[in-house]
Amino acid sequence: MVDVHPQYINDTKGNKSLVVLPVQEFESLMEELEELEDIRLYDEAKKEDTGERTLFSDYLNSRKAKNV
Repeated sequence: MVDVHPQYINDTKGNKSLVVLPVQEFESLMEELEELEDIRLYDEAKKEDTGERTLFSDYLNSRKAKNV
């Protein structure tokens, strides 16, 4: 878990409108979000996995045949 220390900037009516974070905290948050996205994509792919596999050499041959 990323420990953040936000600073808020208020608009002219006193409502919070912007957040300022130290760069290191922002970068840590971005890394966490990217990791969560990777996990989400992995879980999605696992749901669609039928267990069927193709040898890499067969894949290359099929691509080569399509490009002829």
